[in-house]
Amino acid sequence: MRTVHCVVLRRQAEGLDRPPYPGPLGQRIFEQVSREAWQMWLAHQTMLINENRLTLIDPEARKFLQQEMEKFLFGGGAEKPDGYVPPAP
Repeated sequence: MRTVHCVVLRRQAEGLDRPPYPGPLGQRIFEQVSREAWQMWLAHQTMLINENRLTLIDPEARKFLQQEMEKFLFGGGAEKPDGYVPPAP
């Protein structure tokens, strides 16, 4: 098992098996983000896609998601969409 010092969780944790995103950003995620934190991002990304009704074939939507991913993983968190109400338990 590969471990990394996760910048999101601020502790040692299990790392990813391979870069989850292309290019230098993917390599940075691979080196600095844990499997657990990546799963947290995927859940947040799904919420952003649903709440903002994003279409991933739209280059602007992909650009927005990449910016949010960088904020979430490396910038101290990302905002919830305006009017977001968490699902009832």
